[in-house]
Amino acid sequence: MSWPLTVAFALVVLSTGCHGDMDWPGFEGELDWWQKAVFYQIYPRSFKDSDGDGISDLKGITNNLVHVYNLGAAAAWLSPIYKSPMKDFGYDISNYEEIDPIFGTIDEFKALVARAKELGIKIIMDFVPNHSSDQHEWFQKSIKREDPYTNYYVWADPKIDADGNRKPPSNWISVFGGPAWEFVEERGQYYLHQFDPSQPDLNLTNDLVVEELLSAMDFWMDLGVGGFRVDAVNHMFEADGFPDEPRNNQSGVNDPNDYGYLDHIYTKDDPRCYGVIERFRARVDAFAAESDNVTRVLMTEAYTSIENAMKYFGNETVPGSHMPFNFLLINNLGRWAKNFSDAVSLWMDNLPERGWANWLVGNHDQHRAATRYAPELVDALNMIITLLPGTGVTYYGEEIGMENTFVTWQETQDPQGCNAGPDHYQEKSRDPERTPFQWNDEPFAGFTSGNSTWLPVNPNYVKLNVKAQELETVSHINIYKQLLSVRETPTAQKGDLSIRTIGDHLFAFTRNYPDEEGLLVLVNLGLEEMNNVNLQTVFDKLPEEATVKITSIFSKVIAGETVDTKDMTLLPNEGLVLGISSE
Repeated sequence: MSWPLTVAFALVVLSTGCHGDMDWPGFEGELDWWQKAVFYQIYPRSFKDSDGDGISDLKGITNNLVHVYNLGAAAAWLSPIYKSPMKDFGYDISNYEEIDPIFGTIDEFKALVARAKELGIKIIMDFVPNHSSDQHEWFQKSIKREDPYTNYYVWADPKIDADGNRKPPSNWISVFGGPAWEFVEERGQYYLHQFDPSQPDLNLTNDLVVEELLSAMDFWMDLGVGGFRVDAVNHMFEADGFPDEPRNNQSGVNDPNDYGYLDHIYTKDDPRCYGVIERFRARVDAFAAESDNVTRVLMTEAYTSIENAMKYFGNETVPGSHMPFNFLLINNLGRWAKNFSDAVSLWMDNLPERGWANWLVGNHDQHRAATRYAPELVDALNMIITLLPGTGVTYYGEEIGMENTFVTWQETQDPQGCNAGPDHYQEKSRDPERTPFQWNDEPFAGFTSGNSTWLPVNPNYVKLNVKAQELETVSHINIYKQLLSVRETPTAQKGDLSIRTIGDHLFAFTRNYPDEEGLLVLVNLGLEEMNNVNLQTVFDKLPEEATVKITSIFSKVIAGETVDTKDMTLLPNEGLVLGISSE
């Protein structure tokens, strides 16, 4: 769900000066499955359509799940597939324990889980605790004040001005734009919706609501899911009394209906959010302990400060999220090596002792990495997110370098874009990164046998598709597979990390593990060729020679070659993974 990255998170990265050597020790002990994994995010409307209606479905995902397996990913995370009016494409849930018919049936979901088990892949469900659909039975009964649902949602009396006019309880603004309060005549009160008006906020101060959500988690774990990605967790609570929020004078936003107009000090990052995540964690841990002792992973989404993000880990006594998502690389860091090294060090330096890192460069809420950065940097970005220490997360299509697709105003589906209007929809819409997966060069990229698709297919599918790349010896997808193969080594999973930068544009890091071949990753983020690069001047005890393991598609060196670490040449946008002898 979510929205463009908040300014606070970006400013922390770009204002943190990390100079000199940056080193972190390796991991000691055994790793759990999710720590070794790459998670592959599937946007379920856009993966593969099995019935010709132009929308992907569970059968299409099941029949093509082998693609995820062939890449080497260990888990497939599905954006919401619950029953929904689809006002926000599944993030408006009308029943937490049913599959929406547009995707299929509960039996087809069971078939998906069974196929995943055959392939050794975990299925991860998206979970939305902040709000439901206004079509949910809970909300319909809450309107009527039917117990126990009367206080399942955040309701408030109107304010009355001096002229007797009804006013919203506060000046709060929805993430999707406009007032965050909607009046219901039948109940005589306003309800809060931090997102679309069709998504009323659940009242998580009501323990009955939390128990309903925990029960829904049990339902899906009973069906075999391997965990949950929990949506918008830092929006789950609001300040008591609903005080007005102050103007955000740093945002540069002058439209009072724009989310950026206010500083959201009363509607985000309430300390009570952590307690709910701790309860979710306790439930998934209890399920694992009572069944097969296989961890059900809990991942959380919060666009927030680094300090708040780390709190979602919980503590040794009361654990929270296994993996609070790390959005530092999802910023557009430009072509500056220092920005990348600062972003990585910011996360690593703030990890609690029991924390585990994760890395991603894209998702369903952010423009595609190939578009935000450059198509030529796709391989290098995949090298970074898969070979830094921690769990990797890949958004579908990143393995082939999919780019944003232009979507006209008439074709726009995303409510965030629609609410912005025809003049500004391109600034807000998330449709460009959600378009159908590009399987081959057949009509509609092989996504559907029908005559249309829910969003347009990118015209570049004719050349940019899975089939074409699998036929090439050197291609984005084959490079990606090689990277996930390297991730299986002890060095990539548990080795220590050293980061260096050379000049403005060379981002480099090593991974070393005792008695194992080390890794040296080099990324030229610049537009100029770099010559006579002497890596010996920045890395201690670096061997004079290294062996090329993986290259960007346009590299001049090839796998198996030996290169001189005192005299390297790097092409613009080039990424290299080199093997280095252990000490």
